[in-house]
Amino acid sequence: MAKQVTEPLSTLRVLMFPFLAYGHISPFLNVAKKLADREFLIYLCSTPINLKYASKKIPEKYADSIQLVELHLPELPELPPHYHTTNDLPPHLHHTLQKALKMFKPNLSKILQNLKPDLVIYDILQQWAERVANEHNIPAVKLLTSGATVFSYFTISLNKPGDVFPFPEIYLRKSEQVKMNETLKCAKEIEPDDGDCQADGNRQIMLMSTSRIIEAKYIDYCTEFLNLKVIPVGPPVQDSITNDADDMELIDWLGTKDENSTVFVSFGSEYFLSKEDMEEVAFGLELSNVNFIWVARFPKGESKILKMHCQKVFLKELEKGEEFWTNLHHNQEF
Repeated sequence: MAKQVTEPLSTLRVLMFPFLAYGHISPFLNVAKKLADREFLIYLCSTPINLKYASKKIPEKYADSIQLVELHLPELPELPPHYHTTNDLPPHLHHTLQKALKMFKPNLSKILQNLKPDLVIYDILQQWAERVANEHNIPAVKLLTSGATVFSYFTISLNKPGDVFPFPEIYLRKSEQVKMNETLKCAKEIEPDDGDCQADGNRQIMLMSTSRIIEAKYIDYCTEFLNLKVIPVGPPVQDSITNDADDMELIDWLGTKDENSTVFVSFGSEYFLSKEDMEEVAFGLELSNVNFIWVARFPKGESKILKMHCQKVFLKELEKGEEFWTNLHHNQEF
């Protein structure tokens, strides 16, 4: 539970409720810092294992203004506490985690009753949180951790599959469409009480992790055709608060390269490429003849050594969950 601090009576309190994934918590923290700079008091609510990660991303100057509130999920035999996060969660347990999170509703209600925040900012993946907040007469707004382009494209595909997305530069290949349709099919199976809280068709406010400088036309499309009041809160760029030796090695290496000469390859913190896919990426990088940084991840506990015929990959034995691969070393066979 959040620690007690003395605060002015005029301080506005905001409870932030991100989805249980690092890629969602980081954008929430970015918004939390901006609000804290404007003298808001922030309660960040998540599971202990996620808060352990979040605490390392909060600079000391926010120690009092951003408070961590523990979210304890119901105990399920197949979901021990170290799996109360999507990070390193086995794929077959994702549904179980979602189930446990929905079972948390009564506890969220108690947290709201105790903290009495003036506003709840919830993750778009947790629509039910708005109903819980409304039961306490607390206004709630959603935060989208991805950008307007992806959101608008998939929203049209899900809700108006017959409509043509008006921006032809954004499209999926046939193989990608098959995977998307499978994803959308799962999305349609969401329980009824997880739907959007559209009150008499009124326009919904949505905070979005983007900027008009980057996505102006897509933001306008969301506003005009999806009946949303979009408030851009800036892209989810993290502040650097560490001086890790590995990070500095990477920065020093980048400093030796020409501008716009290096490709960053990453498929997210929860997507694990197959051996065949990794080989294809490696061959593509080799043929492109560019400098690159490749972030490779494997499920926790699956220590592997990749053996691919690529002359420009700097490879370490993957005893950790994540390694940075760069073409620091040339002509290395493995």
